Amino acid sequence: MALAIFDLDNTLLKGDSDYLWGRFLAQEGIVDGERFERENQRFYDLYKAGELDIQEFLAFSLQALAANTPATLDALHRRFMQEAILPIILPAARHLLAEHRQRRDTLLIITATNRFVTEPIARELGVDDLLATDPERLNGRYTGRVSGTPCFREGKIQRLQQWLATKPHPMTGSYFYSDSLNDIPLLEQVENPVAVDPDETLAQHAEMRGWRILSLRAGPEPVEIKA
Repeated sequence: MALAIFDLDNTLLKGDSDYLWGRFLAQEGIVDGERFERENQRFYDLYKAGELDIQEFLAFSLQALAANTPATLDALHRRFMQEAILPIILPAARHLLAEHRQRRDTLLIITATNRFVTEPIARELGVDDLLATDPERLNGRYTGRVSGTPCFREGKIQRLQQWLATKPHPMTGSYFYSDSLNDIPLLEQVENPVAVDPDETLAQHAEMRGWRILSLRAGPEPVEIKA
């Protein structure tokens, strides 16, 4: 039994849940549509380029959580799941998760996207363990601030180490699946790094390092691009 770690956005999903949540809020009139869409796109472009200031992004993206009641947010998220997330869950991603379950591996999703957005998605995928950026809550309401270390780049390694301290699990034979150059630091930490439909920078790095390259978008089952 091994630890199998999965990035979420653009890995198990054919899209980015954080970016799509922002678009959904703008379309629903929960945030100032034009300005929010513009900033949301700017931050997404910076993320893809490996140039995102995570603290600046979180100060922007968590505002909507602080401005609305938990009941309002939960109702919005139920619609968001139906309209934006379920259509982009990749069948091959479910197949890959099932393969690891059959091997009795421990499944863990680790994502920079905040827990409010991602916890229901992890539940839908049948993954109990989730490390995500945690929005701060006080007296039952979100504050718009972050609790603890953002789960981004090297922060993913720190959060994983904290998780392993409470749930001791050997890293022997461990896997990490990701699409993004931002996850190269964590990919370097596991025994079996796998680039999944990788961006150009990660694809080049994977080729250089001799890592597996996998596609979850080429069909109903995972397709090996480079073993």
